[in-house]
Amino acid sequence: MKYGIHAGLWQAQWTDEIVPILRTVADLGFDGVEVSLLGMTDEKAAALGKAVRDHGLEVTCSDGLAPDKDITSDDADVRAAGVKYLQWAIETTAKIGSRGLAGVVFAPWGVFDPLNKPTRAARSAEALGSLDQVLADNDVTLGIEALNRFETDLVNTADEACSIARASGSDRVGALLDTFHLNMEEKDIRASIAASADKLVHFHVSDNDRGAPGSGHVPWDHVKAGLADANYNGWIVAEMFVIAGNPASADLNIWRNIEPEPTDAARRALAFMQETFG
Repeated sequence: MKYGIHAGLWQAQWTDEIVPILRTVADLGFDGVEVSLLGMTDEKAAALGKAVRDHGLEVTCSDGLAPDKDITSDDADVRAAGVKYLQWAIETTAKIGSRGLAGVVFAPWGVFDPLNKPTRAARSAEALGSLDQVLADNDVTLGIEALNRFETDLVNTADEACSIARASGSDRVGALLDTFHLNMEEKDIRASIAASADKLVHFHVSDNDRGAPGSGHVPWDHVKAGLADANYNGWIVAEMFVIAGNPASADLNIWRNIEPEPTDAARRALAFMQETFG
């Protein structure tokens, strides 16, 4: 396993500078850092990639679609804009030096249209499949994140994420599973992870309140067993949001401090990850 942490833990806004965070991540002993492409530019991407390498770290990337780039839209121009944006995101991921891009890449966050769910899922799969050559050219894998019901209606479960990934027809499109969401949506966490074996490309951990893993009631023995059943040996990234009162946390409905201090939460997260997953 490789252990990473999302830079968003320390960011008050998604556009905050990431480079100063890298020293903290390296000093704590993580293998890598995950960065959001929100607010990223081509110039910033090149500089960030160098800084990551200078700190002896690896990097993974996350991103999300905006409503005007909805690849599930019934408007062909909007779908085309979404595909174009994802192409940029894939190329930018490679420019930073990452081989993995994951997140809300299947539809915009917070957009709900349940009556048209099958059609939207098919459009999403078709759009993602059309990016296969771009993914191959940049040696990048794309991960569809299963989110809880309050953030999307389209992909709530591991099975739904994997279904779209399989329907895309691309070996480079897979699923990102996250314990925060699994804990809400899956009746059997171990079984849901195990059944994703052919498409599981990335994994996020936090506890039930988005705090440090091990501090809440997520059934970690089931998570560990599921990953073993799936023969997963990739990135495990702590994606925690713990401090209230800033724009990034408000985006994720963090209305109280979940942990007293971000760096201490990161330290405890890494210790728990290493003890739990080896």
